[in-house]
Amino acid sequence: MGRGTGRATQADVARLAGVSQATVSLILNGGETGRRRVGEQARQRVLDAIQMTGYVANPAAQRLAGGRTRIVGVFTYEPVFPRDSRDFYHPFLIGVEAQAEALGCDLLFFTGTPSSQGRQRLLGDGSYRLGIADGCVLLGRYDDKRDLADLLGRDFPFAFIGRRESAAGPVPYVGADYLTATRKVVELLFALGHERVGFLGDLRRDEPSVDRAQGYHESVRAAGRRPVVLDGTGLSGGEALDLLGDNGLTAAVIWPSGLAPAIRAAALARGLSVPGDLSLAQLGDAESETPDDVEWTGFRIPREEMGAAAVRLLYEQLVSATPLTADALQRSLPCTVLTGTTAGPPTASASGSSARPPSRSAG
Repeated sequence: MGRGTGRATQADVARLAGVSQATVSLILNGGETGRRRVGEQARQRVLDAIQMTGYVANPAAQRLAGGRTRIVGVFTYEPVFPRDSRDFYHPFLIGVEAQAEALGCDLLFFTGTPSSQGRQRLLGDGSYRLGIADGCVLLGRYDDKRDLADLLGRDFPFAFIGRRESAAGPVPYVGADYLTATRKVVELLFALGHERVGFLGDLRRDEPSVDRAQGYHESVRAAGRRPVVLDGTGLSGGEALDLLGDNGLTAAVIWPSGLAPAIRAAALARGLSVPGDLSLAQLGDAESETPDDVEWTGFRIPREEMGAAAVRLLYEQLVSATPLTADALQRSLPCTVLTGTTAGPPTASASGSSARPPSRSAG
């Protein structure tokens, strides 16, 4: 055992296996090259000695030597602990864990450092920690563009869960096809007979919001209608319901989706029917889910599949003999459109109501 530590060292492994310490290091860090140079018998003796001594390689040293630690880092820009199974990010992490296990990798969660904007950053004074892992999976709606630019400038593989862009180059990601899913949901509302379908929600320019807004505009243009884009930031359910009524809307798609249940509750409290008087559709799973028995019209995000696919994308970067192309680095998975029960044909009274002057409209 190591002198005074009680911990096995490479020298202990070498003595037990009857090989040099350099041979042990080559087997641990040399990959296929090491296997060919050492020979299978010597390699097996070293592996047996490792098992007998309980030797654990230093992951940072392995990486410095050009080997792999089989450790996948995970960093979230949103707090994920402690949460229950209804948390929005939980399925992503389930997918990450399952795929890492299938590939024989361990997971290491990185904590962030606060930025001047009050959000977490992966890189900063503690960026040396990245050397512990072979690569990193990142997730969270409010990413830090400086992190993405820095990661792209390093020889460090990573994959983002969700489409992201950077002026520094193509960002490796596995996203959800929000554009197509939103377009299909809006088409569904028009097919039900609604003359005007509004978009109510977050009008910021982050990638998830941009994709949904683009899908909405494409569908409205294809139907030959005018878009009605409304800012729902900070509104209560009652205020959002008033805003929809002010604009004479009988149907609306909602993003972020957490606002939709509040609008429905406000409508029911006023004696209105959903979907009779107002049809509502969620553009994805709510970030703060609450258990209820409502089958929402909208679409479901393939969260678990995205988490697993991000780990596979990271793994492909690690094992590929040549750098992946930009197209191979950026992947989108389809969402599942849900017919649900919160959208239906407009009633005669709803479709015949006159719109009041628009307010807070952005389009």
